[in-house]
Amino acid sequence: MSRRAAFVAAAGRLDAVAAAELGIPRAEVQRLIAEGRVLVDGAPRPKSFRLAGGERVEVSMAVPGDLVSEPGPLPIVYQDPFLLVVDKPAGLVTHPTAARRAGTLVNRLLALGVPLSTAGGPDRPGIVHRLDAGTSGLMLVAKDDETHAALAAMFRHHDVERRYLALVRGIPEHDRFLIEAPLARRGARVVARAVAGRESATEVEVRERLARSTLVEARPRTGRTHQIRVHLAAAGHPILGDRAYGGGGDDAARLGLSRPFLHSWRVVFVHPRTGGRIECEAPLPHDLARALDRARDGSRRPPGPGA
Repeated sequence: MSRRAAFVAAAGRLDAVAAAELGIPRAEVQRLIAEGRVLVDGAPRPKSFRLAGGERVEVSMAVPGDLVSEPGPLPIVYQDPFLLVVDKPAGLVTHPTAARRAGTLVNRLLALGVPLSTAGGPDRPGIVHRLDAGTSGLMLVAKDDETHAALAAMFRHHDVERRYLALVRGIPEHDRFLIEAPLARRGARVVARAVAGRESATEVEVRERLARSTLVEARPRTGRTHQIRVHLAAAGHPILGDRAYGGGGDDAARLGLSRPFLHSWRVVFVHPRTGGRIECEAPLPHDLARALDRARDGSRRPPGPGA
């Protein structure tokens, strides 16, 4: 099923004008355009098409909640009648959007056949918080709305302890340090900005120093979008494999990284319904474990001529 939206265009680039008119991210509009679901005066146009103003733009979007279940790998680390903790594979977007209806964590959750909360909206059953598509690891999922509300409050008050493993470029000077840098959006990116940013803080502890990189554990005190990635980059130690924030290049390629080396490996919280303490851990997935082995192997090799 789909719903149609139509508007008279202002002047400007098609994807930017449509995103502003529809109130959805520009990337979502670009997906709709690529699928031929955006028409200008009845004809498909590329995302960079320049609108003169006055054209009729029609957009076909999916109906919220019209979701399909998709079986796929989704390890369950913990489950009870109220919630579950899953180990999200890298590459999965957390929930569907107007342009992306399949290939998300929600689609795989639906295939499990378990009850899911509805408090997050029709396209986000069970979803209390998110991980970036390229980040793997532990996520909490609510089975009913009462649990959803309680978990959401716990995240707002920072009562869920989350720990991430990251392999960063370079060697930090200190074994433990705190990164405090306000974050603000700049288009699709998040930047550290002293003025007009939202307060955010990340604790970092060195786990293993290697020749050209360091394995660290990051514990966010706040829950901003891309927080760990931006904070580590701002500290001069971008996450290897994170091309958006300075972690790409030869070092990442040498380790075989095609996504950021960032994994949510541990969560600890007091169960909002039973009062019990829940501790869950997930080991590094195969791609990150292999990259870490390569980094360690590079540390053991003797320096070559001229090094």
